[in-house]
Amino acid sequence: MTGHAATRRTEPLAVTGIGLVTPAGLGTRATWDRVCAGVPTAAADPELAGLPVPFSCRVPGFDPRVHVGVRQAWRLDRATQFAITAAREAVADAGLDPLSWDGRRVAVVMGSAAGGVTTYESQHSRLLRTGPRSVSPLTLPAFLPNMAAGQTAIALDARGPALHTSTACASGATALIVAAMLLREGACDIAVAGGTDAMVTPLCVTAFSQMGALSGRAAEPAAASRPFDADRDGFVIAEGAGVLVLERAGQAAARRAPVHALFVGHGSTTDAHDPVAPHPEGRGLREAFLRALATAGAGPADVDHINAHGTSTPLNDAREAGVLRRLFGARPPTVTSTKGVIGHPMGAAGSIEAALTALTVSHQLAPPTANFRRPDSGTGGLDLVTGGVHKHPVRLALSASAGFGGHNTVLAFRPPESSIPVPF
Repeated sequence: MTGHAATRRTEPLAVTGIGLVTPAGLGTRATWDRVCAGVPTAAADPELAGLPVPFSCRVPGFDPRVHVGVRQAWRLDRATQFAITAAREAVADAGLDPLSWDGRRVAVVMGSAAGGVTTYESQHSRLLRTGPRSVSPLTLPAFLPNMAAGQTAIALDARGPALHTSTACASGATALIVAAMLLREGACDIAVAGGTDAMVTPLCVTAFSQMGALSGRAAEPAAASRPFDADRDGFVIAEGAGVLVLERAGQAAARRAPVHALFVGHGSTTDAHDPVAPHPEGRGLREAFLRALATAGAGPADVDHINAHGTSTPLNDAREAGVLRRLFGARPPTVTSTKGVIGHPMGAAGSIEAALTALTVSHQLAPPTANFRRPDSGTGGLDLVTGGVHKHPVRLALSASAGFGGHNTVLAFRPPESSIPVPF
C-alpha cells in the first residue's frame, strides 16, 4: 500500500478570519491591494547601513504603542507584537469577540523561525557593551520562541492549547496544519494560527549574507526580489505576521460567519537530504504536494493556482519549478510568488502566503509575480502570473513553503460554499 492510498481525506475547515502585518501594509486590505498591484516593498534600511546587504522589506508605520499598548510595547519582542496585532485583526474579521467567547475552547498556534531574536541580539550587544547590570530582566520572557503563542493567548484570553511550531521558513504553514489537527481531534472549537518573525537584524542579515542567500542588488533594492527570473540572485529578508482563524465548516455555517475559503488539505514532508540545500529533484516537496492533493480528495488536474515558495534564490526556484513541471505536465496551473512584493518574511511566510491564497480563491484573482522580466531555462514551463492580476476560475489553490532542515509544507484551499459575502 502506498502512502497516498492510505491518506484519509480531511474534513473541510473554514477560514473565517484573516489578519496580516506585512511590508505591503498594516492589515489585510492594505496587503492584498499592494500585492495585487505588484509593487515591490524592498528599500534601503538605515539599521543595516554599512553591512554587505543594506536593504530589506520592513512593515511600514508600525507603532507598537498603538497596536499592543505602551506597557507591552517595551515588554514584548517585535515578532510577538506583530503576532498579537495580526491575531486581533483576524479574530475581529471572523466576527468573534474574546470578551464573550469560551476561551477554554480556543487554541493558539504560532510558528516562528527565530522567536524573539531582535530582543536576544540587542540584549547580548548591551551585555558586551555595558555589562550585565544593563541587561533587561524581561529578556528571557521576550525572546523565548513560545512567547508569540503564549502572549497572543493572554491577549485574547484563549485558554485552550497554545503551541509553538518551528520549521524554519515553513513555520507559519506548519502552525496551520497543527491547528487543523487540534480542530479535527476536538481539542478546540476555534483555532487562531499563523506565523511571525522579525529577523531584519544586523546579525541575521549578516549571517544570511555570508551564506550567499541574499540578493546583493543594493543599487536597486526594489528590483532585488525577482522569483523565477533568470537574473535572480537571492532573497530579500522581510518581517511580518500572518494569522488565520480556523473553524469547523459546520460550526462556521451555524453561526453564519463569513468564510474566505475552505482549508481542505495539507501535506508535510522532509527532504532528509541537506540542512540548507533543497533536494536536487525536489522529492520532499513533490511528496508534500501529493499528500495535500490526496487529503483534499483531488488530483493535479483540479488545481488552478499555486502560491509558490518562490524565494528568488537560484537553487530553490529551479528545484520548485522542476517539481511543478513534472507534477502538472501539459496543464500547468497559474503560479505566483508574492515574495516579489513582500520579500521573504521567514517563519511568517507560510501563513502570509496561505492567507493570500485564501483571498485568491475568495476573489478569484491571482496576484502577479513582481519583478519577473526574463525567463530562465531552469524555471521555464510555468504559467507564471506577470504584469497584473489574472482573473480566472480557481477551484482549488495550493500554497507551498519550504525551510532549512528540509521541511516542506503544502496547504490546499477551495472557494467557500457559503453564500455569505466576505468583508471585502
